[in-house]
Amino acid sequence: MHHQSHPDGEKAAPSTTAPATGGARPPGGTPERRRDALLDNAKFLLIVLVVVGHVISPATDTRLADAIYFWIYLFHMPAFVLICGYLSKSFDGSARRVDKLLTTVVAPYLIFWGIYALQSLTVGRSLPDTPLQPLWLTWFLAALFVWRLTVPLWKRVRWPIPVAIAVSLAASVVTTGDVFGMSRILSLLPFFVAGLMLEPRHFEFLRQRWVRVWAVGVVLITAAMSYIYLEQLSLEWVYWRESLLERDVDILPIGIPGRIVFMVLAASLTAALLSLTPRRTTWFTGLGALTMYVFLLHGLPIRIAEQFGWYDVVNGYVGLAVNTAVAVGMVFLLCSPWVRRATRWAVEPRVDWILRRDRARGA
Repeated sequence: MHHQSHPDGEKAAPSTTAPATGGARPPGGTPERRRDALLDNAKFLLIVLVVVGHVISPATDTRLADAIYFWIYLFHMPAFVLICGYLSKSFDGSARRVDKLLTTVVAPYLIFWGIYALQSLTVGRSLPDTPLQPLWLTWFLAALFVWRLTVPLWKRVRWPIPVAIAVSLAASVVTTGDVFGMSRILSLLPFFVAGLMLEPRHFEFLRQRWVRVWAVGVVLITAAMSYIYLEQLSLEWVYWRESLLERDVDILPIGIPGRIVFMVLAASLTAALLSLTPRRTTWFTGLGALTMYVFLLHGLPIRIAEQFGWYDVVNGYVGLAVNTAVAVGMVFLLCSPWVRRATRWAVEPRVDWILRRDRARGA
């Protein structure tokens, strides 16, 4: 099926890099070390959707699988980007923040680019021309690096969200090239900036009963739309990856209005998710802090399973059920202490040696 060859990074989102920077500002106030249950719960639910989407994508050979895949992609990346924006409020360009950016984003990007490059070579997949061009899942780390660096800029702009939307729409009508996956970075920018602008009162607003009723309606209606109509559309609408020019889509009356429609759908489903997500500490809250491990590691078993013919055998409706169960199990496995101990060198590498000592002491 056409999905499997896409390096569609909308795959998970390493939102745990954000808390790792110590910059989390939970709903309810000032920056503090205590994690916020709502955001950790939301990140866990999103990472489950991310892995399910990736695990079922090579075998989306039924209408139901196509619809589920499309529905997940309608909002899971924008939602992760928004949360990353919220958790990036404290980035101020200081030496300490830049050090954290290098050790928690840049270093894992280079390591996993190499890991996925090696796996790709074993099956004859073509590689990008340079490590500056993200490889599959690594695009999100490149995006997070760029977005974080722009935080001080957005704090100075008078109308940040309208400006970010204008940038996103402009990016849809130009060719930006493959370096850093810039088209995606610019296309999803409004969600990152919206996250930066969120305040505790916005989370409180989402708690109202009528908002939760609306949220249930949004989930049901978009799920039905995905099955009845949307799954027949190009996946590029929800990959946020190629410009309208690259897709040969007319800018008007289809291209720009279409981009706006999918922005609205993504924003609505993101709000619905945050409205319906439990705010209390649950049995899975602690796992929400580990999404970086799941995000970076889950692609390898999927690629290996594909390599050895798993999807030739496990497909159809039975395959959809089996692969969904496997995906959920994989999330818990990759969160386990022993997997984290074995892979910490790659996900959370100790690279303080590359930093200037005077800056390390100053931090």
